Amino acid sequence: MNTQHSTRRPLRAAQAIRGGQAGRRHITRTGVIRRQLDVIAPGVAVVCLVPVITAGHRGTHVMLLNDLAQPIGDDAAARAAGRLLRRAFPATRATAHDYYVQSGCLVDATPAAPAALGTDTAPAAL
Repeated sequence: MNTQHSTRRPLRAAQAIRGGQAGRRHITRTGVIRRQLDVIAPGVAVVCLVPVITAGHRGTHVMLLNDLAQPIGDDAAARAAGRLLRRAFPATRATAHDYYVQSGCLVDATPAAPAALGTDTAPAAL
């Protein structure tokens, strides 16, 4: 008995159109965030978001860095930049992230040891 099923693959043109639309959205979002960060703290190149817990309260420490990795801006600018990026990327609350303004990339900055050190199999310290 023959069953009728479709073996058609999605059209490559449709995939290309969707990919182009996603690229344009990324470029637009990156440009908007870049302009807003330039208003908040001119010269910012990297925004570092580090989750912290102090006295049982969760929060996020925000550092604004220029091209030479020197801190810039004041506390108000850091708070504003943190709010901007938390709204743009809601999943950034749990782990440390670095946002590179020029490329628009949000990179996981959670510290990790190389596997060759064997720290993943080391016994827990007392």
